[in-house]
Amino acid sequence: MSPFDKPLAPPRNTLSAPSGGESAGARKTAGADPAQTSPTFDLVGILSAIEETAYNWDVLSDRIEWERNALDVLGVTSAADIETGTQFQLLIAPEHLGRRQQVQAAATSAESIGTMPAPFRVQYKFLPYGLRSDLSIWLEDHGHVWTGPDGRPVRIRGVIRVVNDRYWEEQRLLHRSDHDELTGQLNRIRLTEALGAVLGRAQRASRPCAFLMAAVNNLSLINETFGYDSGDEVIAATARIIRSRLRGGDSLGRYSSNKFGIILNDCGTGAMRIAAERFMKAVRDTTIKTPACQISATVSIGGVVIPDQAANIHDALSHALHALDRAKQKRFDCFMAYEPSPTRETARQRNINIADEVISALDENRMRLVLQPMVDSRTGKATLYECLLRMEKRDGSTVSAGEFITVAEQLGLSRLIDKRTLELAILLLRKHFNLRLSLNVSSLTASDHDWVVALHRLTGGRKEITGRLTIEITETTAIHDLDQTVAFVDTLRELGCRVAIDDFGAGYTSFKNLKALSVDMVKIDGTFVKDLSKDPSGEVFIKSMVEIARTFGMETVAEWVGDQETADFLTNAGITYLQGFHYGQPLSVEDYEALQQRPV
Repeated sequence: MSPFDKPLAPPRNTLSAPSGGESAGARKTAGADPAQTSPTFDLVGILSAIEETAYNWDVLSDRIEWERNALDVLGVTSAADIETGTQFQLLIAPEHLGRRQQVQAAATSAESIGTMPAPFRVQYKFLPYGLRSDLSIWLEDHGHVWTGPDGRPVRIRGVIRVVNDRYWEEQRLLHRSDHDELTGQLNRIRLTEALGAVLGRAQRASRPCAFLMAAVNNLSLINETFGYDSGDEVIAATARIIRSRLRGGDSLGRYSSNKFGIILNDCGTGAMRIAAERFMKAVRDTTIKTPACQISATVSIGGVVIPDQAANIHDALSHALHALDRAKQKRFDCFMAYEPSPTRETARQRNINIADEVISALDENRMRLVLQPMVDSRTGKATLYECLLRMEKRDGSTVSAGEFITVAEQLGLSRLIDKRTLELAILLLRKHFNLRLSLNVSSLTASDHDWVVALHRLTGGRKEITGRLTIEITETTAIHDLDQTVAFVDTLRELGCRVAIDDFGAGYTSFKNLKALSVDMVKIDGTFVKDLSKDPSGEVFIKSMVEIARTFGMETVAEWVGDQETADFLTNAGITYLQGFHYGQPLSVEDYEALQQRPV
């Protein structure tokens, strides 16, 4: 006899209690010693506590047997309202009635006929007081469907759970915490977690996977030309396009503003390239409708094979980003696979070491100043000193700023360095009342309000201190954001400082910009001075720049003066100050102080 020919066994707990008024869950084994009997397992109580009930539906007779907590869980007033399938379905919201029937019908298949039950799960709105009532609850219904020889359902057993708005709110909040609001894809945190999970699985199974980093090209131009709402739509649409081309089990997440991370399971080098080209073609061939107009977008992609080329999350991200940078250097949308480079890795490790040394030197007060004299061309005496930074290492050796400042600027450490340099310079000015100093600041500091605040705090606003301090700004920094530089210069001059343009002639400052800046001094770039004795044509540039500065009432400084012949020419050309190794190596603070103590 097949299981479908057997009569349905009555449920353990139904709406009507078994004879004798004692529930099956409360009965004890006949003849058992009460002291040896384990505590009663109250299944109905557990189900009620979590707002669940169970049912057994004989589809052929349409009769439903319920756990005895069904009335309380479902909120219906009478057992007669739910004693048959037809009556129960009358209480399902009309718009959801077909949903339950379709899910249960779809759960059956040719393979399950007469053999194993088929699972199903569905959510729908339930109306405990009937279709005319405004009261409704949300139910989640899941269980198994048994079919007869003809493939039709003959029995359904399931569990119904009240989920209501709280459940959906929890799901919405869970989705929001996992997904990016604009694109609906995984956010950066969940993308990283998914990458870690795939990486671990790939390592255990010794099967390669791929991680791609895709970026929308020219997003800033789209934002500027069509507006940020159009740019947002391009980002969202690109995510949808890529998502539609993914295989089942692959993942997509938004890594940053215009970048997406793509995780491809069971994917080697060749398949990675094919997938990347598929994504690029799909985006390229799709016209995106935005609030402004229809736009065609492109993406560039970089990829890395894991775990072969990246054994951890950090390496996977950094290698994919590096490959993406190479791809974006091409004129059109392009895919580049990561290629290991010992030279690049050595440089990267060196940069990491430099950053660590700079941070520790700042924390441990191991930054030092040396003073390079600027000699008055008329008197031959040093009347102004430029502050040059040195970093003292833990072993006592020192390194010049040229060995670490570029890396520090790239890593955003220049603000910290400039503040420490300012502190050291003001300390010297407070100690030596006749000392005049010139101090370089980075491009970031030129827009840093906190640095100006620190200057005012350290000097107390006393112009007898600030009046002996010249702040140097490079020409390229000055013209990058002229309005911002003008405001910075004006603030410094209000505080009493003088201002100089450094490396003058290396950029493209016009007469108009130079006048707008209204600085006190220009320092002619050393490349015009270095080979002046060997290249007489440089004399024309020197004389022209001196004349320009003189026109605007500015003093001039010639850097990199290396011999007396050059010094003589510069003096005759009208240069105000001379600076370079011809006048000696930079002095340590201790040497400067010792020099000041010598009798005149």
